[in-house]
Amino acid sequence: MAQLLDGAGKLVWVLLRSVLRFTFMFINNCVAIPSYCLYLLLLQPLRIWDSSVFWHIEGVMFKWLLAMVSSWGWVAGYTVTEWGDDVRPISEEEAMVIVNHQSTGDVCTLMMCLQDKGTVVRKMMWLMDHVFKYTNFGLVSLIHGDFFIRQGKAHRDKQLIYLKEHLDKYYHSRDRKWIVLFPEGGFLRKRRETSQLFAKKHSLPHLTHVTLPRLGASHVILKTLGAQQENGSVGGDASMLNTTANKRKGLQWVIDVTIAYPKARPMDIQTWIFGYRPPTVTHVHYRIIPSSRRTEGGAFPADDPRPRVAVPDPVVCFRLRLHVVQRPPVHLLLFILSALMRRESLLDHWESLRIGWCVAQVSYKTPLPPYDG
Repeated sequence: MAQLLDGAGKLVWVLLRSVLRFTFMFINNCVAIPSYCLYLLLLQPLRIWDSSVFWHIEGVMFKWLLAMVSSWGWVAGYTVTEWGDDVRPISEEEAMVIVNHQSTGDVCTLMMCLQDKGTVVRKMMWLMDHVFKYTNFGLVSLIHGDFFIRQGKAHRDKQLIYLKEHLDKYYHSRDRKWIVLFPEGGFLRKRRETSQLFAKKHSLPHLTHVTLPRLGASHVILKTLGAQQENGSVGGDASMLNTTANKRKGLQWVIDVTIAYPKARPMDIQTWIFGYRPPTVTHVHYRIIPSSRRTEGGAFPADDPRPRVAVPDPVVCFRLRLHVVQRPPVHLLLFILSALMRRESLLDHWESLRIGWCVAQVSYKTPLPPYDG
């Protein structure tokens, strides 16, 4: 009886705390987002007079809004442990950030991680699903200049054209540095089945904890923003960048970000809002790759000195990053030729390592049909 009462008391406390948190965050949004919009509306004359100052102020307020979202998790005890390369030294340089995607909480986790990375937050551009345009934060992202992309075969070609036009129009004119995208294109639980069917059809490894990435948006970004290194041209509004066009070096880095949750249990935005999950440490791993190492096909050669499996005459090259969450992080690079090595042996190797979570980044040496899982 005592245990039952104790459990009921804890449940009541969790419910009460969730209601209080939701009320606070609702008021937070009702005050912060309209204030952001109102201030920018009042500052429109400044945008005409000096657009660089206007977008500087907008970036500062945008960072404050993201800090507000980050505080929701921090207050609930949701913290982040960061591993890998230090990205602070390149916070002022242009970079493409690719992130694995498991839930809506991934965005909140990134917001928390990037708060202390200099001017990154206020000078970054996000690529996200068009559905987010209709959320409470959609108007803020729309004003900031983020890109909302539609998915599926019916929209693929047009969306890539729209993405290039968006980059030409807004990336340089608003002095953006980092551009963030999720190559997997959606949440793991929604994409896993179609990804596995695509892999089976084209003799690719059967992946459970990750989906095969789409490469279209990544290629457009690399081609559009990296072109400055070759021809010196710069997209965007000439009114702002006539004096700075020659100083731009184009896209210099690709930052590979891996988000790993304990026991492979992702946190969604509801968890961040209501805080009903016990305090959790999320692991985030960074790897910096110079964009100059990109080949003509868009792939990045792997010259990492860490252990690898050497395979002669590779046809399809898979680089697998394996992270153990329950133990100290492990970073392994395996190069597998599916024609020479059975996939079953690789899966057995994963099981022997007791891998709690993994993510794969695929670079093709032979052409494969577009993946729209």
